[in-house]
Amino acid sequence: MLVLRLLNVVAPAYFLCISLVTFVLQIFVFIPSMFRDPSTTPIFSPALLHGALFLFLSANALGNYVLVIQSSPEDLGKDLNLGKGAEVAEWLDGSRSPGSALPSTHFCRLCSRVTQRHDHHCFFTGNCIGSRNMRNFIMFCLYTSLACLDSLVAGMAYISATLSMSFADPLAFLTLLPHSISQFFSGALLSSEMFVILMLYLWLGIGLACAGFCCHQMLLILRGQTRYQVRRGMVVRARPWRENLQEVFGKKWLLGLLIPVLNVESNYRRQKEK
Repeated sequence: MLVLRLLNVVAPAYFLCISLVTFVLQIFVFIPSMFRDPSTTPIFSPALLHGALFLFLSANALGNYVLVIQSSPEDLGKDLNLGKGAEVAEWLDGSRSPGSALPSTHFCRLCSRVTQRHDHHCFFTGNCIGSRNMRNFIMFCLYTSLACLDSLVAGMAYISATLSMSFADPLAFLTLLPHSISQFFSGALLSSEMFVILMLYLWLGIGLACAGFCCHQMLLILRGQTRYQVRRGMVVRARPWRENLQEVFGKKWLLGLLIPVLNVESNYRRQKEK
């Protein structure tokens, strides 16, 4: 448990550091290097277009990241007067059969609360993912993967211009790291260039991981399931996939694709208020 609590602090710090480094490289290294192209007009220069795209992706990624933390799943234990500690643990062990009253509930020991439609605990946000912040979490994964892809393309263009190399051959990127390491230790490659090359592979890994996680979550949403239900082997009531999407993304789903907005309230919350 101590290791998990430590990871709950280290992972968000790691993500914020990577975001800060990416922002600095984009604004102060990659984008200024694009202004060196004299064949483009200042208004439609690649630097301005790429800068606007990067800021849009970054604002959505960080905005939804904040909303995931802000829109924490509500503690159902308070509403049910379950108490805390041993009493909640006893309730979860099945002695009080919580599943019959509130299906898909789960007690997270890191967050110390019982949440409805629990999906998983995200260490990079230090928060549980449930009905209230699922949409923001998916948007966070989507825009993080797109921002990493954008940074990867810009970094490859910068390395290509700096080292006078071409990435037309697919093997060029695969062999870039071992060749760069040998050149770095021989003194033929600057430390700043080596740092950018290492970031290329980091962006590739983070981008693929976030894209895969986003696709996996979308598949579960279409099925009306959560990761917690899949792990527990719980049977869910079959519903049309349109209803499952609307429950998570709401009717104004297009607005959530363009700007970071709060998640729609779940059916459980609406029924409780009635």
